[in-house]
Amino acid sequence: MASKLMTRKTAVIVLILAVAGAGVAWWYTHRAPVDGASASASTGGARQGGGRNGANPNRVQPVTVVAAQKRDIRLIVNAIGNIAAVNTAIVRTKADGELKAIYFKEGQPVQAGQVLAQIDPRSFQIALSQAQGTLARDQAQLKNAEIDLQRYRDLVEKQAAPKQQMDTQEALVQQLHGTVLSDQAAVDNAKLQLSYTRVVAPIAGLAGLKQADLGNIVHSSDTNGLVTITQTQPAAIVFAVPDARLDKLRQQLKNAVPLRVEAWDREQKSMLAEGSVANTDNTIDVTTGTIRVKALFANKDNALFPNQFVNVRLQLDTMKDALAVPTAAVQRGAMGNFVYVVGEGGVVALRPVTTLATDGDWVGVKGELKPGEQLVTDGADRLRDGGKVEVIAASARPGAGDEPRSGRRHKGGGASGSASAAGAASVPGSASASASVPAQASAAEARK
Repeated sequence: MASKLMTRKTAVIVLILAVAGAGVAWWYTHRAPVDGASASASTGGARQGGGRNGANPNRVQPVTVVAAQKRDIRLIVNAIGNIAAVNTAIVRTKADGELKAIYFKEGQPVQAGQVLAQIDPRSFQIALSQAQGTLARDQAQLKNAEIDLQRYRDLVEKQAAPKQQMDTQEALVQQLHGTVLSDQAAVDNAKLQLSYTRVVAPIAGLAGLKQADLGNIVHSSDTNGLVTITQTQPAAIVFAVPDARLDKLRQQLKNAVPLRVEAWDREQKSMLAEGSVANTDNTIDVTTGTIRVKALFANKDNALFPNQFVNVRLQLDTMKDALAVPTAAVQRGAMGNFVYVVGEGGVVALRPVTTLATDGDWVGVKGELKPGEQLVTDGADRLRDGGKVEVIAASARPGAGDEPRSGRRHKGGGASGSASAAGAASVPGSASASASVPAQASAAEARK
């Protein structure tokens, strides 16, 4: 009986070991292809990411192109300028008194000689009347003295009066002449003071904010005056250029070549006005190595405002019939600047270039290029020398780098998904196999 029990236990143990071995063997045999798939996916992903920015160098890349061409390239110097009024006048009253009227509107243009304000003129009119009365009195005295002088001259000729009396009368007439001249000057001064009660604009320009209100007592010594007028037509822009450009600048001015200056807004999206260089400063700023330049603008539409900051583009010269390429076509690397030229069969070739001057969207270059050659302007970040491309329209070109990344994500995801699916199938399988061993052991115990 004991021997039979030992035999049954031995059989159960052998059965359990056999089932466990079968489960382990099944798990290893089914996992090997999954590891191979993962390795293959990893190898494929590595091969796919071997190009620039993860792109496949053997793949035909979509690009847009623009032809190189001969065109005039302007030599532009960029700077930041400050708009200054050609003339600025603080309008102060020349007569003290009560402000009775204001005839200008704040922020509106005024003309030279235009009446801006009126000061109470009554005291000045009274002073004028007094001066005119004194003048009239002295003029009458002078006229009477001249009549007496003529009478004395007649008597002296007839020897009816002494000559000394005639001489005294002549002196009195001269004295009264001086008095009348002094009175006339007093009248003119009174008229001038009266005219000062009408405040007029000394220059044409834009009126600022008023500095006094109706009813205020204003004085000629007031610091802020009544209003400030700035002459904005023409307007001046002062900006600084590097001293390295000074020789070319002075040469152009010496030859009376008009140097065009453009004023652009802060975002450099729209041009505000065009003008020309008027003159330069007489010294170079040693701290910045620049020299100040003044340009004048007609400013007919008042687009330029005093003390406004603008972006300035000074055209120093023009390169005639220069070889030009789009700025987007110029790439920069360790070797310097270069472009990709699309040749026959869609094969691109790397050509080094030397940039000369930038004019908007075009760059003047030197290099082994010919007008008409197609240059890659969009999609160059995924290219290499000798790669193949497909020229497409810019609007139809897919986003740079989106397709290669999505391709890798799709392929990698598929490989990982297969591995995960295989892993998910294998793990439960082995668990089931392990679970079947105790089940079979329980059945064997029941049979015992």
